[in-house]
Amino acid sequence: MSQFLQVVILGVLLGGVYALMASGLTLLFGVMRVVNIAHAAFIVLGAFFTFFLWESIGLDPLLGMLVALPVFFVFGALLYRILFPRLEGSPRFSEMTVLLTFGLAFMAEGLMAYFFTGIFRQTAPSYQVDAFRFGSFFVPAAQFYALLGSMVLLVALWAFINFTHTGYGIRATMQNRTAAQIVGVDVRRVSIISFGVGMALAGAAGALVSFLFPFFPARHWQWIAILLSLIVLGGLGSLKGAVVGALTLAVVSSLVSQYTSPVWSPMVFYGALFLILLVRPQGLFGKQGRI
Repeated sequence: MSQFLQVVILGVLLGGVYALMASGLTLLFGVMRVVNIAHAAFIVLGAFFTFFLWESIGLDPLLGMLVALPVFFVFGALLYRILFPRLEGSPRFSEMTVLLTFGLAFMAEGLMAYFFTGIFRQTAPSYQVDAFRFGSFFVPAAQFYALLGSMVLLVALWAFINFTHTGYGIRATMQNRTAAQIVGVDVRRVSIISFGVGMALAGAAGALVSFLFPFFPARHWQWIAILLSLIVLGGLGSLKGAVVGALTLAVVSSLVSQYTSPVWSPMVFYGALFLILLVRPQGLFGKQGRI
């Protein structure tokens, strides 16, 4: 029983980071119906950004996360202004964003491989090998700090969406984009801010990833499949769904890895994606679409 609880603890720690990684992706779909295939590539870019801050000036990755937030927000806002306004009026906007961001993912990967090479990197702060012990259980310090950082940012995102004027505009746009425009919401401004916030969350997640996992430019292809399964399970556009989906699948994946084989662990995410699309396509917290 103690081994089972230990595996669950480790799964929850990992699930908190997955939730942060998926939050920006589900926010972009909820507000703008943008399926951002490049989201995981920008997480890897955030990991490289944090790695070089750590390597050059010795900045702790957790502090690097605070630097990454505004830098990636500005980067995301500029990227949206340059690339996406031309697609806004398209009747196939979501499909076009898949193609656009798919190309962005390849471009980001190529540029990272050119400038940073394709070798594995990882930051190594002092707490990376530490652990807290509670009786017969242990909690890796790095994963614990990453969970705390993720929860702080997720709570801040929830508060921003629910208690600020811009957040009201984001929620209105998520519910009905056309109605939001009719009542005076500047949908273009909301979209730019949302894309910037989504990119900022990707940069922050990359800072946490930098000391949790070895990474290299092409690693994003492994993560984007996992992130898509998380947000589909929780419900596209649902922040609560992304958190619940991340925690649930991370725990189940850890249990499968422990009691069968690590080889089968990724199948948990793909199997969940397959089943949820068959049984409840809108996800656990998504709304049933109407024709």
